[in-house]
Amino acid sequence: MVYNMSMDMFVALADPTRRAILEILASSGELSATAIYEHFAVSPQAISQHLKVLREARLVVMEKRAQKHLYRLNPQTLSQFETWVQQTRQRWEERFEALDKVLEAEKQKLAQSEQEQK
Repeated sequence: MVYNMSMDMFVALADPTRRAILEILASSGELSATAIYEHFAVSPQAISQHLKVLREARLVVMEKRAQKHLYRLNPQTLSQFETWVQQTRQRWEERFEALDKVLEAEKQKLAQSEQEQK
């Protein structure tokens, strides 16, 4: 089986608590695990599991300093995700433009057909 990092990223992003953690880190920069726990009404163990998923998906980086575990966003992975989103958006825009052309051509055919019937 081929390892698919982007799928792990999507699995990680699918959970609202993990997205909230990413938002907190985006606005705060670097935070300790304890500071992250304080934002949630669930157990530290539950948040620890969410942080583990985010680390494994490479969305966050953890650094140990003395007794603290400090977390921050991983800009490389987020950049890869942004690139994927832009490419996907471009593909859909191209598809919609092609569909618009087909619909416009059909609309013109219909209008021409209606005029010929008059």
